[in-house]
Amino acid sequence: MEKISDYISQKNKNGEKVLSIFLTSGFPDKNKFSELAIEILESGADMLEIGFPFSDPLADGPTIQYSSQKALENGINIKNTFDYIKEIRKKSDKPIILMGYANPVLSYGLKNFADEAKTIGVNGVIVPDVPIDEYNNFYNGAFDGLEKILLTTPTTSDERIKKIDELSEGFVYYVSMTGTTGKQVKHNDEIMNPLKKSSSLIKKNKMLIGFGISNQDDVKTFSPYCSGVIVGSAVIKSLMNQEKKATLQLIKNLKEALNNQN
Repeated sequence: MEKISDYISQKNKNGEKVLSIFLTSGFPDKNKFSELAIEILESGADMLEIGFPFSDPLADGPTIQYSSQKALENGINIKNTFDYIKEIRKKSDKPIILMGYANPVLSYGLKNFADEAKTIGVNGVIVPDVPIDEYNNFYNGAFDGLEKILLTTPTTSDERIKKIDELSEGFVYYVSMTGTTGKQVKHNDEIMNPLKKSSSLIKKNKMLIGFGISNQDDVKTFSPYCSGVIVGSAVIKSLMNQEKKATLQLIKNLKEALNNQN
């Protein structure tokens, strides 16, 4: 299976920045989720991050919390999420990243989770509540073959950014602002200066920017400092309004804005 880092590098060499889209597993319609994911990939998404729902999602803002709660009410869990990915893999070989919190993974069993994820073609994992001090304990040898993607923020120290870059695989996920997902990101020095600094410190990995990116202006502002962007809340919000057509158009617009940067 192609490495996420190689995939991003190839896109960048071709003059493209990567568009990664976050979806909550089974949302908004658990019976049509795989079909939706495939349409999003076909509309211009280069990668998918699929979040398995959890009852206490600390870093998620109201929009993603809502989608997570709805998915839980519909009985969505890690097993269903794996089933969706099997369906998506019949139509697409673009990178798929599983994103979620440590508790459900521990409940499923670290080895079981990692083995099944690899078997069905998952490329990488993001578990935001595993601190780097616990990295080796959590991601023991069972996760070899899955790229472990770590996050950094505007308040992360230089030393820690370098450590995150050293440990992370696939890319480093730069959280554009402190707080939870879904807030509108501002284009001011308070946001841009830490971003530029992190971009200069991250050497081993590509850097993708997420949190608050919702439109073409955001893409145009941030794309010069990264290899791609991650969009979650804006897509979930569009899906909450039952506007699949509008959601697919949003994906097309974001990808077009990324491509026009080069």
